[in-house]
Amino acid sequence: MVWGVIFSIAAGMAMSVQGVMNTRLGERIGTMEANALVQCTAAALSLIVLLFWRQGSFAALGETPKLYWFGGVLGLVITVTVMLGIKSLSPTVSISVILISQLLVAALIDALGLMGSEKVPFGWGKVAGLALMLGGVVLFKSA
Repeated sequence: MVWGVIFSIAAGMAMSVQGVMNTRLGERIGTMEANALVQCTAAALSLIVLLFWRQGSFAALGETPKLYWFGGVLGLVITVTVMLGIKSLSPTVSISVILISQLLVAALIDALGLMGSEKVPFGWGKVAGLALMLGGVVLFKSA
């Protein structure tokens, strides 16, 4: 569990920094141009890492539900919408809204047991938590 927390903190930090870096790059060379550069860089680095660190096999791809193959499409959506959100709002407000959206969708995935997730009840405590976070963003934005 400790490693999960550490990895999650690192991911959150990296996502915030990457979002701002990609936005600033997009302001200089164009949003879709920046997205193409970012995605190609990530793909190239992934292939290099794959040469040294293998944990599975592409042979199992045929047994994998086709829905799961579309994660790369979401990568495109994520990169572009984060850039546009940060450009339109600010890094803090945009990332805050992104976090609330992530929590809501993750809670729904858990509550409905989607994509093989264990069902986790979505009670009033979670609704209150999301409402408090949303109120915090509104307060933060108005201050």
